[in-house]
Amino acid sequence: MKRIKAAAAVLALTLCLTGCSVSEPIGQSEITESSAVTEETAAEESSEKENISEGSTAINPLTGESGFNEKAIGKRPVAVMVSNVKAALPQYGIDEADIIYELPVEGGITRLMAVYADYTNVPDVCSVRSCRYYYPLLAYGMDAIYCHWGTDKTIALDTLNYLDIDRFDGNDGSLGYGTVFVRDEYREQYYDTEHTGCLKGSELADAIKEMDYRTEINETNENGAFKFNPPDSPVTPEGESCLTAELDFSADYYSTFEYDEENKVYFKYHSGSPHNDGVTGNQLSFTNVFVLETYVSTRDDGKLMDVGLDSGDGWYISMGKAQPITWSKYSDSDPVKIYDESGEEISVNAGKSYIGFIDGDDVEISAE
Repeated sequence: MKRIKAAAAVLALTLCLTGCSVSEPIGQSEITESSAVTEETAAEESSEKENISEGSTAINPLTGESGFNEKAIGKRPVAVMVSNVKAALPQYGIDEADIIYELPVEGGITRLMAVYADYTNVPDVCSVRSCRYYYPLLAYGMDAIYCHWGTDKTIALDTLNYLDIDRFDGNDGSLGYGTVFVRDEYREQYYDTEHTGCLKGSELADAIKEMDYRTEINETNENGAFKFNPPDSPVTPEGESCLTAELDFSADYYSTFEYDEENKVYFKYHSGSPHNDGVTGNQLSFTNVFVLETYVSTRDDGKLMDVGLDSGDGWYISMGKAQPITWSKYSDSDPVKIYDESGEEISVNAGKSYIGFIDGDDVEISAE
């Protein structure tokens, strides 16, 4: 059953009430020691980024936060497909994403699309997986350069072709295999091959230049992903108390968000266990959680999914509250817009965002 539960209860109680089993903790195991991106490398990259943003008052267009790379202002973001199956965990590079989308794919699982505002400072990301048609539509609406490793050969391939979206594909040597995309050699010792695809973030800027992809953001997206409240002035949404929220994509795949009052963020859990980045070790956390209700159905082939991207109801969750909203995506080239019940576009708090699309027929919300 697909549902969302938001309650002023602790996570353990919520999981018991929903009847979902708690899987074994998703740990970093040995991967953090010898991964393609080591902790030392990650620390060096982080230090470089701090040097870039030190003293900067530039605003990140995807998070509304200050300290952004001034050279990246007005530039296009990058969207990367990331496997979310348990066999591929822990992923790495996702801790640094500015926005993460989660949508259902075949077999009751989900797939992530991690979006990075600064294409010159994308981390190495693993494991990169294949395209489903609704992801490039979301990326196209953000004017993002789209990165994936393969695609289904039906509607997804048709969508890529008719959008003519700027992209890199790990299955195509002319679109990045061997340069932008490599196999994580260490993970190859422990994972099936399909879970070892790595996007080399350090190679991305040069590859974009070589492909002669446009880097300036289009007019539709030049003002950023959302209307943001000032970074130092967060606003509590008008709505019900929401200390724990859960999106049940299937019995085995559900995303839970637990509010941390001290840090004013929601920590993410993957099917009952902390959702950690395999290199940084950090648990994913978000200032904003968007739950977008839509229709989800199986296509005629009995396998691939249809997910509605036009409009629907939903919830904006932040600062311990859940506000009812509506959302819409007017055309392929338009981004997703979020509105309050009166039809006015909402202002959201500065910080990272999670956006989950889920079947609206089975959405429930409750609060104590």
